[in-house]
Amino acid sequence: MSLIVSNKYELVKWKDRIWKRGTGGKLIPQTDENGQIIYNPLTGQPEYEYIENGTRVNAKRLNHMDKGIFSAHDYIVELQATIRRMQIQMELDGRVPGNSGTFADTLDGSSNKIKLDTALTDIIEAVAIGTTTLKVASVDGFTPFTQVTIFDDVSKEDVVITEIGTNTIKAQALKNAYKKGAKVVRSNVLVDTVNAEMGVGDWQTFSVELVEVV
Repeated sequence: MSLIVSNKYELVKWKDRIWKRGTGGKLIPQTDENGQIIYNPLTGQPEYEYIENGTRVNAKRLNHMDKGIFSAHDYIVELQATIRRMQIQMELDGRVPGNSGTFADTLDGSSNKIKLDTALTDIIEAVAIGTTTLKVASVDGFTPFTQVTIFDDVSKEDVVITEIGTNTIKAQALKNAYKKGAKVVRSNVLVDTVNAEMGVGDWQTFSVELVEVV
């Protein structure tokens, strides 16, 4: 019968051997019915009287301990892996507030709990270095105390919005000058669903030719 039942380790409950003591604290030899001292056949030494025989060390008990240590080791390894998975999941949840447990985006266009903030507008008047108020085509999707990227074909920088007005965005003083038509975006990422990649958004100028139609 195995000492380990249903993955529950059964305690051996070891006990010490307690000897009887005679006059002067000496051990008392065991005797047979004839009064002769009983000797241990292996050691040749006398057997002595005891109050508690104690738990003997043998292969069965040592193997029981061995199996218990092995099972505990396996359990700790498995528990470590489980805790690691939980830590990773908590990290993903914690680093993206409000994402309800989804961080990874397969970039294939399928719906998930992450949504790219696509708020975008154009600067309608060129701005100089140090400007804090931007005249824009629209303020839809922009909110104070969020970061935006401003870029054109020459420069790019990230600033924090301080105030939203009527077709104006107030932000930290710009480190660069920007042309009319420069982009103000919450994310300048372009998602390529074909190759499942993220790229940087482009700023372009266009030539428009007006043709009179008669």
